[in-house]
Amino acid sequence: MVRPTALLKRFLIFIHRWLGVALSVIFMLWFVSGIVMMYWGFPGVAASDRLQRAPVLDPAAIKVSAEEAYAALGQDEPPRQVRLTSFDGRPVYRFGGGGGRGGGRGGRGGGPMVYADDGTPQNAVDDAMVDRVATAWAGRPSSEAKKESVEEVDQWTVGIRVRPLVKYSWPDGQQVYVNGSTAEVAQYTTTASRFWAYLGAIPHWMYFTPLRKNGPQWFSFVVWSSLIGTITAVIGMVIIVWMYSPRKRYRHAGAPTSIPYRGWKRWHAVAGLFFGVITTTWTFSGLLSMGPFPILEQLTAWTVPTTPGAARGQDVDLSGALRGSDPFQLSAYADRDARAAIAALVDFAVKELEYTSFAGQPAYVATNARGQTRVVPMRGDPTESFDTQAMTRVVREASGNNLAELRLMDDYDAYYQDRRRERPLPVIYARMNDAVGTRYYINPKTARVVDSYSQEGWVSRWLYHGLHSLDFPWLYKYRPLWDIVVITLMLGGTALCVTSLVLTWRVVARTVMAAIRARFNAPNEDLSLESKA
Repeated sequence: MVRPTALLKRFLIFIHRWLGVALSVIFMLWFVSGIVMMYWGFPGVAASDRLQRAPVLDPAAIKVSAEEAYAALGQDEPPRQVRLTSFDGRPVYRFGGGGGRGGGRGGRGGGPMVYADDGTPQNAVDDAMVDRVATAWAGRPSSEAKKESVEEVDQWTVGIRVRPLVKYSWPDGQQVYVNGSTAEVAQYTTTASRFWAYLGAIPHWMYFTPLRKNGPQWFSFVVWSSLIGTITAVIGMVIIVWMYSPRKRYRHAGAPTSIPYRGWKRWHAVAGLFFGVITTTWTFSGLLSMGPFPILEQLTAWTVPTTPGAARGQDVDLSGALRGSDPFQLSAYADRDARAAIAALVDFAVKELEYTSFAGQPAYVATNARGQTRVVPMRGDPTESFDTQAMTRVVREASGNNLAELRLMDDYDAYYQDRRRERPLPVIYARMNDAVGTRYYINPKTARVVDSYSQEGWVSRWLYHGLHSLDFPWLYKYRPLWDIVVITLMLGGTALCVTSLVLTWRVVARTVMAAIRARFNAPNEDLSLESKA
């Protein structure tokens, strides 16, 4: 009589084998593409790309003030955001957050635009404008490009919902997608970015166009693949631990051994011993990227204490305190208009000028092509940042008894980090005295809260980002150590997948040959492919 433990072991091996047959190729794609994604992502258009390609603002071309431009829109409420930048080669004010009777077509952020050279709202978009925008972005004449309308989702616009898009393809490999309604660049790719996306983001995210353009089906496929893959990895870990013999009761090549297998099965078992845990955690954390799921929300509710609303750090309005409680009044910038502010920044090559305020006092924040900023007050010389001491005083007064810790932080920590070191430093760190440990990170160069965190986000921070990116502070801050560790583990997972693929081929080949023998009733004919494999 077969013992129950032996039956259970056989059942687990059977399940692991056939789940491995179904998922071994997907596992391979995930690991290999994961290495590529450490350095190359999916093509896109970032704010830094727009800054680099925008023309330098010329004070002489600015004929209209922001107050006059906003009046041309006939809005009922003051705007909550004003930026002076460029559109179609001309200086333009972009307004955000205002109420009222509408205005021009939206730019980035969805607000209306008014040209700063003549005070007219940007309303009409024609083919010539779209051509000019694409030409300026690529630095090549539109006449050299193949131009086509994109009505359906293609490989590079799977996450872009606006339509129609006009696609320009140049012989040098540049592809620019322009929103046909707003003349804004929506997507940009090059030969290199497409190549690395095909090796990285596309297989890693399963961003294959026929699948990805059907959102619910893509979501279900990724979720179920990740879930079944996690189960497969867990079962594999159980099997190898169960089969492993510390006393070396098995024999291999005439010598005692701890693993009972030979050939590719042995290599698969060895790889599982060393890299099975990381395979399990990576697959599981990849599943979390598709969440949140109800069970994880419940896990957060079980582990994070609940507190009354007034005692929560999130209820401290630091953003409002830093800016000031008074409404945004454009007339406050009359003492130093945009032309004078730009002229005060010698050799800075301003690409964008933001109207802002600190503690109720109006000011400008100018940005150049490299993302560097300068503060231009209404009076006095430009500075690199706002007054840090004044900023900490505002934070302390706004937080009151809720404040537990306040300091200037000149390096990344566990909750504010960037392995490319592009996020602003130093920042003002403010931790609240609440049950969920709310913390804020404030950039003194812009007087803005650039990030925040509380214990309510621990599932995403540690179970997803921590397990998937290994962005633990003791490792993440040290490069190339982080790269070496992650690539080594990725290669180990790849080795596990390679051995799985070989075993998968053998299982499939054996099954197919058995079916062929049964079909042709030739049990004695040597059709086996297993020995050839």
